[in-house]
Amino acid sequence: MDLKDYINEVKDFPKPWIGFKDMSPILANHKALDFVINSFELSVWNPTKIVWLDARGFIFWSLLAYRMKIPFVMLRKAWKLPWECESISYDLEYWSNTFEIQKESIKSGDKVAIVDDLLATGWSVLAAVWLIEKLWWEVESINNVIELEFLWARDKMSDYKVNSLIKY
Repeated sequence: MDLKDYINEVKDFPKPWIGFKDMSPILANHKALDFVINSFELSVWNPTKIVWLDARGFIFWSLLAYRMKIPFVMLRKAWKLPWECESISYDLEYWSNTFEIQKESIKSGDKVAIVDDLLATGWSVLAAVWLIEKLWWEVESINNVIELEFLWARDKMSDYKVNSLIKY
């Protein structure tokens, strides 16, 4: 299946010069969504937890964690999670952000598959990696639906297994 058939590009969104990759058609098509989840299930090695980054990825990754019968942990933007959290701040292409993760979800030695919808510059994924490693978890793999290869994010992640289903 060519997943690019299920991606719409929205020019100049959310800012001029950005070509936003809209994955809504994948979510609207059972076969495309099943293909994504199956592909990720085959690409991760042996995680004990799935960690996903805040936003659109929640839809995909909850299905993956459910299918693999392993826990999932949310890495959310600041002030979105209750209880005591660990946090990390980072810069993106056009703004700064902070991720938080609940401390109660942390167990030393967990092997984590990180999943995200889009790998662009890589700073948000690297922030997730640094936070996970700070908490004594091991990053098992980094998995993305879309990778924007022209931004060279993969070069920053040479120590990790990186999987992307669609590359532009």
